[in-house]
Amino acid sequence: MKRLTACLFALTLGFGPAAAQDADPALGEQLFARYCATCHGASAMGDGPRVNELNPQPPDLTRLTIRHNGVFPVERVVMRIDGRDPLVSHGSSMPVYGELFDEAPWVATKTEAGQPILTSGPVVDLLAWLRKIQVKE
Repeated sequence: MKRLTACLFALTLGFGPAAAQDADPALGEQLFARYCATCHGASAMGDGPRVNELNPQPPDLTRLTIRHNGVFPVERVVMRIDGRDPLVSHGSSMPVYGELFDEAPWVATKTEAGQPILTSGPVVDLLAWLRKIQVKE
């Protein structure tokens, strides 16, 4: 809620977020390796070393586009990573590092429908890397 209130206030005053064209998939890969691979696996296929402790099991993140009829689900991924769409996993909400990502500057990116969505720079970097690793059917 803090993020939403601040975003609405900033936009009302005419302060726009940083542009998302600065997204860095290489940095996203590094962030993923550090913060996400324990559960999702180094390959992002849902086979991390903690997979047996998790319920529900982490999904194969390389197949997000396939599972969403050929469209990368930007809004869902952003909201899952930054905590607006919480997933309770083994007694705690995912993401474990949501507050860390929340401390970074906000940026705008576009959803699959073309609408702007605000999130943090690290989330946009993760998003860029996840888009890059999508497999084709």
